[in-house]
Amino acid sequence: MTDPLAVLAASLAAPGQPQTLFAALERETQALVGHKLFTLLFVDGADVARIYSNRPAEYPVSGRKTMGATPWGKHVLEEQRPYLGRDREAIRWAFFDHDLIGSMGLGSVINVPVIYDGTTIGTMNLLDVEHHYREEHVAPVARLAPVLVPAFLAARAGL
Repeated sequence: MTDPLAVLAASLAAPGQPQTLFAALERETQALVGHKLFTLLFVDGADVARIYSNRPAEYPVSGRKTMGATPWGKHVLEEQRPYLGRDREAIRWAFFDHDLIGSMGLGSVINVPVIYDGTTIGTMNLLDVEHHYREEHVAPVARLAPVLVPAFLAARAGL
């Protein structure tokens, strides 16, 4: 079995950044824990802005939403803790767009903060059917988040 971090490190050296890295991360997280929706968001004040989505029809790149002043924002963005939502109630608690998420057949989530220099600069987000994710899925995904730092810094610099 190939080490996901080695695969992602190699993808950072390949041309076509940041899309090359994002696609590799999508594949590696799919192999590790699975997902039906995979998005990457960078933090811009109280907003988060989508810079990658494997389902752009429903969640387009460049979409924005205000998440800073929410309980989810406190947990993930401020306290820098991954969020594991196991069911639709957890999705409803965390996201104002829970109806759209539910309409896509999604009911569980892992959100991982991407942290640089003590600051949350973005999040990696995986969603799947209700009860798909468990506690043991969080750590393998969270260990991959630091590879996103260069791409997220570049996205923020492009504002």
